[in-house]
Amino acid sequence: MILPTVDEVRALHERYAPSRAALDLVLTHCEIVGDIAAQLAARTALPHDADLVRVGALLHDIGVYRLYDRAGRLDHRDYIRHGVLGHEILREEGFPEALRRFCSCHTGVGLTRHDIRERKLPIPEADYLAETVEEQLVMYADKFHSKTTPPTFLTADSYAAQVKRFGTDKVHAFGLLRARFGEPDLTSARARYGHAQA
Repeated sequence: MILPTVDEVRALHERYAPSRAALDLVLTHCEIVGDIAAQLAARTALPHDADLVRVGALLHDIGVYRLYDRAGRLDHRDYIRHGVLGHEILREEGFPEALRRFCSCHTGVGLTRHDIRERKLPIPEADYLAETVEEQLVMYADKFHSKTTPPTFLTADSYAAQVKRFGTDKVHAFGLLRARFGEPDLTSARARYGHAQA
């Protein structure tokens, strides 16, 4: 598989972002997730493709742009759709399924058909689960930074506390990722981006 370059991914973000503010928020988040995923990947003994991790991280939230309205407001109510919307964008752009899955399979610690049915989520009923080491690294790294206003970094403990509201199975799934990949050192990222830590 031939991967797009960082410049090509950045150009894709620029093409889909409805505003400079949206681009700054989403692309910066994707870059932060890429940095965290790279740090975690460098420490794991599990075989993985570091370039795929980087590109997957940079692409994972591209679907967020389709949730902005004409006034520049982000639709938080349907935010759960951003992964499948990103998958659609990358399909329309001709990207392979291996890259599209970084979008659709990073939400929370994975969504199952059961989750979608039980919670009546507005996405097609399917299993959206990170399967490869690369997908798991990006999904896990994503949990340590939030695009809230203002954007914040999260510790493993603060994310674990948040995910409790979705059930003990989600807490368990996060615990498995934490045991598998460890916890990132967010000190340099916090200093570089100036985002607080929750």
